[in-house]
Amino acid sequence: NIRVTYRRRHSYNTKSNRIRVVKTPGGKLVAQYLTKSSNAPLCGAAGCNKRLQGIPRIRPKQFKNIAKSKRTVNRAYGGSLCAGCVRDRIMRAFMIEEQKIVKKVVIEQQKKKSDK
Repeated sequence: NIRVTYRRRHSYNTKSNRIRVVKTPGGKLVAQYLTKSSNAPLCGAAGCNKRLQGIPRIRPKQFKNIAKSKRTVNRAYGGSLCAGCVRDRIMRAFMIEEQKIVKKVVIEQQKKKSDK
């Protein structure tokens, strides 16, 4: 049965007002405020909910204050898409371009056949 008073003006036991009761060296019981646990940033591609590697799990306000190099990964779409999704995008773009080239070649061959 531990009774501790809040140190701040907010007096309700809400998610944002969590405390831990700690015994000080002087023997007093004191309320220590806990920070909210944060989720890791997720990949932004549709259907892919992987956690992004190389980016810290911190609250949005602290995330804004850290260095840019720690907020991102040095890659195209680094910090918003995972490596697998970036690879898929590059492959898809490459395959579409290849398809266009193949179409052109087929049309040219058909023209040559029709000219003969």
